[in-house]
Amino acid sequence: MKILIAGFQHETNTFAPSKADYENFVRGEGFPAMVREDDVFQLQNVNIPIGGFIEEMQAEGHHLIPIIWAAASPSAHVTRSAYERIAGEIVEAVRTTKVDAIYLDLHGAMVAEHVDDGEGELLARIRSIVGGDLPVVASLDLHANVTEQMLRNASGLVAYRTYPHVDMADTGRAAAHLLRRLIASKTPVTMAYRRIPFLIPVNAMCTLLEPARSVYQHLTAQENTAVLSISFTPGFPAADFPECGPMVWCYATEPDHADAAVAAIYDEIIERESEWAVEFLNPDEAVREAQRIASRANRPVVIADTQDNPHGGADSNTTGMLRALVRNKAQGAALGLMWDPEVVRVAHKAGKGSYITVALGGKSKVVGDFPFEATFEVEHLSDGKCIFDGPMMHGMHVDVGPTACLRIDDVRVAVSSVKAPMNDRNLFRMAGIQPEKMRILVNKSSVHFRADFGPIAERILVAKSPGPMAADPADLPWKRLGAGTRVRPTVSSTRPPNDDTLRIDERSTNLWGD
Repeated sequence: MKILIAGFQHETNTFAPSKADYENFVRGEGFPAMVREDDVFQLQNVNIPIGGFIEEMQAEGHHLIPIIWAAASPSAHVTRSAYERIAGEIVEAVRTTKVDAIYLDLHGAMVAEHVDDGEGELLARIRSIVGGDLPVVASLDLHANVTEQMLRNASGLVAYRTYPHVDMADTGRAAAHLLRRLIASKTPVTMAYRRIPFLIPVNAMCTLLEPARSVYQHLTAQENTAVLSISFTPGFPAADFPECGPMVWCYATEPDHADAAVAAIYDEIIERESEWAVEFLNPDEAVREAQRIASRANRPVVIADTQDNPHGGADSNTTGMLRALVRNKAQGAALGLMWDPEVVRVAHKAGKGSYITVALGGKSKVVGDFPFEATFEVEHLSDGKCIFDGPMMHGMHVDVGPTACLRIDDVRVAVSSVKAPMNDRNLFRMAGIQPEKMRILVNKSSVHFRADFGPIAERILVAKSPGPMAADPADLPWKRLGAGTRVRPTVSSTRPPNDDTLRIDERSTNLWGD
C-alpha cells in the first residue's frame, strides 16, 4: 500500500498559564523536534507511535509518504496560527497526494484557540477530502479525550495501554495491525462506544497500580477474532469543553461483539468507581515522610510534585516543594526540572563555584506560589543536552537548553532554560546530579517518571503543592463540562481507609508486577 503518515500531538490544559505557539512545536519541548518528509524516518527507533508504525509497515514492504511530525509540551490552548499551519500542511498533503490509506500519530486531547476538538477537526477535514471509503487510522495517547467527531471520521483509533507510556511504539504497531484487519475484513466493521460519567484524577490512571492495572489486563483479554480492537482512555481531566472525560470504544465484526466488549469494560470501571479516587500529601507532610523513610533506606525516596507537571500543562517553576525541602532541612535532596531561563543565564554568567542571589521560579500565578529568593551556589553548568535511557522515549535526544545545578544547604535544584518533565534519570545526570546517590528526589512529574525512577526508588510519594495542574479535577473552575459528567469519582462510605488500591506510596518492588 501507499500510506500517508503524519503526526500532530498536544495535550491541552485549558486552565494552564501559557499557550503553545508554532515555535513550541518546532523545539519539541521534551518531545522530538519538528521534522518533515524523509526526516520523519529518523523517529523509527524512538519509542513513539509513528516509530512503531514505520517499523511495522516498512517491514511488509509498504510505501510510506511522511509529511510532518510535530509535538509540544502540554500547555494551554494551541494558538490558532500554530494549529492552522501544522494541520493545514497535513490536509494539503492529503489533498494533493493519491494514497491507499492514512495514518496519523495524534494525542487526542488537543484544544486550539478556535477549535475545542483539535483532532476531531483534523480528521473531519481529511475525511471531507478522501471520502468515506479510504482507511484513516490514528494512534492516541491514554489521556485522550475521545470525541464523537473523532470516532465518526476515523476508520480506527487505537490508544496506549500503559501509564507511564512505555508502549507508545507498540501502539503504532497496533494501529498498523488494525489497518490491515480493517482492509482485510470482508464485511463492514462495526463500532461501539460508551463514555464514563466521571472524571478520573491523573494519578489514579497509573497502570502499574490498581484499579487501572486490572482494567487494562481485562481490556486486552477482550480482543479476539471477532473483536478487532478495544481501547479505554481515562482522559485528560483539565480541558474545559463538553466532551472532556473517559471513553471506551471497540471495533468488531458484529454489533453484538462490539457492544458486549465495551459493556464488560464499562461495567468494571463503574463498579470500581471509588477506587479511582486519590488522596494526597501536602508538601511538608511529603518531605517529613520522605525523611523518615530515607533514614533507614539505601535508595532514594521519590516525591512527585504532581501539580507542577509540565506534561500536564504546568510551567515547571512552582516553589512549594523547594520551600518544604529547605524548611524541613532535607539532606541529600534534589529537585528538577525547575524552568527559569533568566536564573540560568545569571548562573552561567557567574560561573561554576560562584554564589548568586536570585528569585527562583514562582511565576505560575497560582495562589500560594511565589519566587524563592535566596543565595545559591552554582554547583554545575551544562548545555542541557542528553539522550534518554529510560523505558519511556528510550533513545530520544533531548535539549532543554543551558542548565544549572544550584545548591542551597543540602538541597540541589536542576534549573533548565526549556521546560520538560523529570521523566528520565539522565535529566538529573545532565545537571550534574547522580539520582541514585540522593536520599530524596522531587520530580516535577505525575506518573511518567515511575518508568525510570521506580526501579531505584525506596518509596514513591505524591505531593499536592500549589500548581497549575490540578491533581483533583474538582479543584478546577469548570464552566463547559458536559451534562452528567461528575468532576471526581464518588467514594463509597464502605471503602476501607487503608485499601492498597488507594496508596500513594508504592514501593518500587511492587511497580512492575503482582
